[in-house]
Amino acid sequence: MSDASKAPFREKMIWDALRTVRDPEIPVNIVDLGLIYSATVAPTDSGKKRIDVRMSLTAPGCAMSDVIKAEVERKLASLPEVGEVRVEVVFDPPWNKSMMSEAAKLQLGFDLDYGAPSATSGPSGFKILR
Repeated sequence: MSDASKAPFREKMIWDALRTVRDPEIPVNIVDLGLIYSATVAPTDSGKKRIDVRMSLTAPGCAMSDVIKAEVERKLASLPEVGEVRVEVVFDPPWNKSMMSEAAKLQLGFDLDYGAPSATSGPSGFKILR
């Protein structure tokens, strides 16, 4: 049994666990990608906690949606005092690149001002590097 499983439940544990889940097609965790819209905790009749997650995917037809959802459920269910996990995949609001953290944008090679027009932008909006 790990030390983490002996620690009392804290909501920070949810976000730490979610940061270990990566989209298999994008080498960034789902929190930094901006895919987690909400994560709430509620008590259950058994005295354990239920975690409800609303999340999206980078595209509605994502082939890895079941894999990502199952990993979220598995990792959150392993937290101490958690008896139930509900993950709802939603597409409203639709995900877009502006939802990513600054760290994710840098990791994926986007400028932090991605999408903002500049004097060095080409017609597509991408920055021209010289």
